[in-house]
Amino acid sequence: MDEVPHLINAELKIWSSVAKVTSIRIPGYWYAKTSLSPKPPTPIAAGQKVFLFLHGGGFTHMSAHPKSPISVVPRSLVELTDDAPYALSVEYRLSSTYPFAEEHSFPTALLDALAGYNFLARVMGYDPSDIIVAGDSAGGNIALALTRYLVENKGSTEVSLPGPPGHLLVSSRVLAYVGSFGAGIASCNRYVSPASLSPLVQAHFIGFPRTFIIAGGMEVFLDQIRSLRDKMVKDMGVTQVTYYEAADAEHDYFVFSWHPDRPATLKAIQEWLVSG
Repeated sequence: MDEVPHLINAELKIWSSVAKVTSIRIPGYWYAKTSLSPKPPTPIAAGQKVFLFLHGGGFTHMSAHPKSPISVVPRSLVELTDDAPYALSVEYRLSSTYPFAEEHSFPTALLDALAGYNFLARVMGYDPSDIIVAGDSAGGNIALALTRYLVENKGSTEVSLPGPPGHLLVSSRVLAYVGSFGAGIASCNRYVSPASLSPLVQAHFIGFPRTFIIAGGMEVFLDQIRSLRDKMVKDMGVTQVTYYEAADAEHDYFVFSWHPDRPATLKAIQEWLVSG
């Protein structure tokens, strides 16, 4: 998927300069509903939905590759409805720090997610309203950041962006890997910490698409995820935000194919997709 330097605008341009990162050409992997061709035939049929999937792994591990353990997520999502039979999983650049080289910190993954989204909308020909941006753990944070960038820059005269997605699905770690920016950015940056309760973080969600949030009742990020839910409901309305909390589940339980709460979670996502 081609680099998108021409789509980088406003604060994202500043943050990219500070972090010394640029948009580059990146790979991605298609996942298809059973019995379908490996990638979507073109031209894309009107109204056909597609998942843009962003994998978890703490920004430092895992992969979009079909052999990655997290591939179970896009494989499952494409089976839920005939209206969304394909998923594109983005191989965004992973972050690293001491004792390794410090590289690919925020906003690198956001730049790569933007390239994947642009590929679906401008190359494959999907209508942005038919794109379902989905992510687990760190990928959930990236999904939120990508959606925010598209919403906040909608109609910009500086860059010609695709429109925002029609749906957002997150099993979220709501804090990005900040690298050279230091921990202080987490207290004041709505892209890094969208659920922060600090008055310094003006993280509003007006204009966001219908959203499904997954949480485990025993997970370490539970308070953050509930805060995210509450902020989204306040701005978007209760009918636009669906929250699913598996009472005794750990963080990112959704990626484990054996987990007892997974079938019910998939059923709830399926009902949410079909309902609108």
